[in-house]
Amino acid sequence: MSAVTMGLNSDEKPHVLAVDDSVLDRKIIERLLTNSSCKVTTAENAHGALELLGLADGQQNFSNTVSGVNMIITDYCMPGMTGYELLKKIKESPTAKEIPVVVVSSENVQTRIEKCLEEGAEEFLLKPLRQSDVKRLKGHLAKDGSPADEEMFCVGR
Repeated sequence: MSAVTMGLNSDEKPHVLAVDDSVLDRKIIERLLTNSSCKVTTAENAHGALELLGLADGQQNFSNTVSGVNMIITDYCMPGMTGYELLKKIKESPTAKEIPVVVVSSENVQTRIEKCLEEGAEEFLLKPLRQSDVKRLKGHLAKDGSPADEEMFCVGR
């Protein structure tokens, strides 16, 4: 079984990995999702996210990985590796490619948005995130083929 799984049991909270180099933005995302009954794990950069997912180059030790991630929300502009590059690595991974990825940015650049969506991002949202943005993400949490149960998920439409 992979370190990353998609299905949600009815008593489980959706697990979201939030990746942002800004402490403030990570806290905003974490608070919005926690208030919506999600379990949230945070990473301050793309390399940290890859390590948490067990996808870092040459990673042999999976004791620090998170399991059961149902969605990844990543900032686009980060030092070292952008959110777009992280998205590409996730979508290339046989164990993580099914995890929905949402890219967020404070810059509304149409070519950037299109590039991320073409690479497989579920959504591209503008910062600062609001509760109404989080509500849009509900449908992306149910990827196991079953209909989304509004009581089970952290967000509603």
